[in-house]
Amino acid sequence: MEWLDYPTLRLIWWLLIGVLLIGFAVMDGFDLGVAGLLPFVARTDAERRVVINSIGPTWDGNQVWFILGGGAVFAAFPLLYAAAFSGFYLAMFLLLVTFIIRPVGFEFRSKIANPRWRSTWDILLCGGGLIAALVFGVAVGNLFVGVPFYFDPDLRFFYTGHFWQLFTPFTLLCGLTSVAMLLMHGASFLGLKTEGDIARRAATIQRSTALITAVLFLTCAMWAGYGMEGYHITAGADPAAGSNPLAKTVAMVPDGWAAAWGRFPFTWLATALVVGGAITTALLAGRRYTGTAFVSSGLTVAGIIINAGSTLFPFFMPSSSHPSMSLTLWDASSSATTLLIMLGAVVVFMPLIVVYTAWVYRVMRGTLSTDTIARKPKSFY
Repeated sequence: MEWLDYPTLRLIWWLLIGVLLIGFAVMDGFDLGVAGLLPFVARTDAERRVVINSIGPTWDGNQVWFILGGGAVFAAFPLLYAAAFSGFYLAMFLLLVTFIIRPVGFEFRSKIANPRWRSTWDILLCGGGLIAALVFGVAVGNLFVGVPFYFDPDLRFFYTGHFWQLFTPFTLLCGLTSVAMLLMHGASFLGLKTEGDIARRAATIQRSTALITAVLFLTCAMWAGYGMEGYHITAGADPAAGSNPLAKTVAMVPDGWAAAWGRFPFTWLATALVVGGAITTALLAGRRYTGTAFVSSGLTVAGIIINAGSTLFPFFMPSSSHPSMSLTLWDASSSATTLLIMLGAVVVFMPLIVVYTAWVYRVMRGTLSTDTIARKPKSFY
């Protein structure tokens, strides 16, 4: 297939990684948001069990999107995988701790009918959801600021930063945007899956976090576009050449990230999607169109990721200490043969995953209430 040349395969896999990230943020994002909202939308133990069980049947399947994304990066862009998991090692470890707390909390919370025992797990579940959302946003923010790393002539990776260096005013703002975004998405899901007092409280939070998400997103976009230097490839980037991050030259350009908005008009479309989706989500909060509100919330999440990816293109992980060693789409990928074989696997298995996921949500459709839990208390978390 001549049309599937090396540059095209690289671009396809850039798009597929984006699809997997969107899948994770939309599907597992509301799980994190629901966990973060647990003590705020549920006042009694029965209500908290309703909130937990709204995501109980599907959270583990949703988390598979994260595993798929990590596996795809490992196989398609091994240099990026090595650099990200080395440079963000402690942040990744913190993220994994929050992912471990979630299933443990679900399984053990209701094993003992002790208020202190259950409230402790509630706090851990809430903290895990909020911390995970913050870490994801901070990580994305660092991609715009740049990560301090370099490669030696043998392409050995060296990270020269430290954990606390990841938290700067801009990256923390990105982290707060992520938290607001996922709380909005979680509240939208609770509006769809619960009823009564829980749904009313979720609607109030959904309305406010949707508007906060739009404001914080626009602030981040303007700061990234006009308040910091961006990265621009000036020479040496050959989409058809073998992967070698040392073969190009990158310059730091004032308002460099804003230049991407002119190269990719759909960046503006993504921005409009975020703002329009957030406003729609806020307007529909507490109304009977809960399904539409959840869809608009998901589109808002997807728009933020599309905007970030298209702004960074073709960069994956810029280097703040050695800009010319930044990792890009064109110099961090596997071979053309590997990308082609993996693409074949995606064509076969991705539709199966989507169909199975749709079937699971169809089977689990409907709302939960405290009466549902009371009728079969041992059948739920």
